[in-house]
Order: sequence, then C-alpha cells, then structure tokens
Amino acid sequence: DNLRDLWDNMKQNNIQIIGVPEGEEREQGIENLFEEIMTENFLNMTKELNIQVQEAQRVSNKKNSNRPIIKHIIIKMPNVKDKERILKTVKERQLVIYKNIPIRMSADFSTGTLQARKDCQEIYNVMKNRNLQPQILDPARLLIKTEDETKSFPDKEKLNKFIINEPIL
Repeated sequence: DNLRDLWDNMKQNNIQIIGVPEGEEREQGIENLFEEIMTENFLNMTKELNIQVQEAQRVSNKKNSNRPIIKHIIIKMPNVKDKERILKTVKERQLVIYKNIPIRMSADFSTGTLQARKDCQEIYNVMKNRNLQPQILDPARLLIKTEDETKSFPDKEKLNKFIINEPIL
C-alpha cells in the first residue's frame, strides 16, 4: 500500500489520454496536441484557465501482454487543481473527441491502484443493486451511503468485516 501511495502521489498531476492515433504528435508536438484537444472540446475552459503543460510524453501500456501495445499520452500539469477541473469537465461532458475520433481522458494511477479499483468494481455493482449509492473514490476507496450514514472502505477486508457485522447489507 505504501509503494502504491508513493506512485500515486508521483502521478497525482497527470492526465492520461487514450485513443489518439500514434504519430499525430510528430507534426505538432504533444503539448500542442493537448491544447488542440482542449480547444476542440472545452473552449470556454481553455479561455478561462491559462492551462499549461509541465511535461508530456507518449508511453506504452504494458499491463496486459495478450493485447497489442497501445501508447497512451501522459500530460503532467503544473498543479492538481487544473487536472481535477479538466477531469471533472470530462466526466460531465462524457464524450471527448480528437479529429472526430472519440478519446478518453482520465487520471493516471499506478498499476496497484488500477487493480484495486478493478477489485472494487464487482462490489460496487452489488452495492448499487442494493440501492446503497456506492462510489469509488480516488484512488481506490469504496464509499457506501445508507439512509443514515456514509462509510468509506480502503480495501476488501474492511468492507467484508463491515458486511458481516451489518445486517442491513
């Protein structure tokens, strides 16, 4: 957990962009490509914020050797608030495009956190079917709202202990 937290802390300013065809950045550079994506999708935000990129690069996603390697773009923002505002707007808009191709923008997490979030997904679905208003918080905490209280669980073990002791679930 400490190593995962350290990696996530290092990546806290990063935005991951998935789905931009490879080679697009050669003509204009990754920073300009990000600016084009932002202008195309979030013109008002681009005018309102002076969004700057601290660092940008194309990286391989080697998490699953059975799939072809897709190179994502990682954008490091100078501050977390800009990243969070961008991702909040992305979530509200739901569809982000680049040259008429749908792309995804998300927070960049460590492999351990991505696995923990994946583990939470099954539990999330069960809780949602029971009308408990679950949420997966960043990076990988499960939040459950009942009628009179809200509980947060950092891992499956603590959630399982809660479920055993609480008949409501």
